[in-house]
Amino acid sequence: MSTNTPDPRFVGLLEGARSLQPRTVALRRQIHRHPEQGLQLPRTQAAILHALDGLPLKVTKGESTTSVVAVLEGDRPGPTVLLRGDMDGLPLQEDTGLSYASEVDGNMHACGHDTHVAMLASSARLLSDRRDALRGKVLFMFQPGEEGHHGARYMIEEGLLDDGVEKAFALHITSKMKSGVVTCRPGPIMASADTFHIHVKGRGGHGAMPHNALDPVPAAAAMVGAIQTMLGRRISVHEPAVVTVAQINAGTTTNIIPETATLDGTIRTLSEATRKEVHKELKQVVKHTAAAHGCHAEVSIVPGYPVTVNDDQVGQHVVDLAAKAMGPTWSEPMQDPLMGAEDFSYVLQRVPGALAFLGACPRGIDLDEAAPNHSNRVLFDEAAMEHGVAMYAAFALDALR
Repeated sequence: MSTNTPDPRFVGLLEGARSLQPRTVALRRQIHRHPEQGLQLPRTQAAILHALDGLPLKVTKGESTTSVVAVLEGDRPGPTVLLRGDMDGLPLQEDTGLSYASEVDGNMHACGHDTHVAMLASSARLLSDRRDALRGKVLFMFQPGEEGHHGARYMIEEGLLDDGVEKAFALHITSKMKSGVVTCRPGPIMASADTFHIHVKGRGGHGAMPHNALDPVPAAAAMVGAIQTMLGRRISVHEPAVVTVAQINAGTTTNIIPETATLDGTIRTLSEATRKEVHKELKQVVKHTAAAHGCHAEVSIVPGYPVTVNDDQVGQHVVDLAAKAMGPTWSEPMQDPLMGAEDFSYVLQRVPGALAFLGACPRGIDLDEAAPNHSNRVLFDEAAMEHGVAMYAAFALDALR
């Protein structure tokens, strides 16, 4: 990794992060061995509290979840900046062959949240040694329940932002980028994510006499194509949107036309306006397609995470900041948003800030061949974590200078 730190504010920052690498790696591997899912992660919380013990932090635990909030006060008063790391794992059986692979059946840190926790904890230690350079407070947000459980929203409801936060920043590791590189962009960076459920009701009958029934199966099949046509003809070509029908279920045996059929899937958009438009058009096309087949359909849409929108100024500044803190080799502007979703979006709805990505493609593996996040074979280059630690610290030092 490069040791070039051209900006005097960040002199020694990478070296400091590198000196903490044994701690960072040890905490990451400890959490990786014992992944937990959802909002209640007692073992992970205990590991975080132990890692922060002895630092000049005011630490509080969540009330309804196992979140941890730690506050570092600089030597001089000023605003508050928030740094976030999520904590939870995924329901996967790990197949990496790592010496520190998950010891919990059916649970795995396949999205790198173990690295996020470790990097954030080490950044707290690094910044604790630089309190004299901080004019304000750093709020370290250790968040459970990112994987579909709205953990950030729980923390906000418990008062996370009540004392005022001027800027917010989160890193997300990815195996599909060059190790150590930080990338970011202004504006939308990740999509909204909603779930839809469609219930098609017809009239059952004998498979040999379809004219005496109202078959919901062809109605459901027609809906799959009609939904994609709707996206291409009713939604602006300038507004990305994805609707994926991921499940279709109907029937019990081969000679019975079923009474009902169901379709389930996901909706992804990059603006709230498009999100509302897709919801409206989906309901319309499903209703009329069902009617064309003599059936009736009901659509329910379960709202998920909102669009993750980086502040225009902060999003661009993160790219510049990474170059200043670590050298231009380790900074890249992000061209296109991702259609995945993130609940850091709840924070960014209320506080100007940015989510950025940290590359961690394993050494010797081509980017195209690297297993992606959420794979049970995903691997992350642990050397990238020292850049993550430095980047968290650089964001705080820059915001509170």
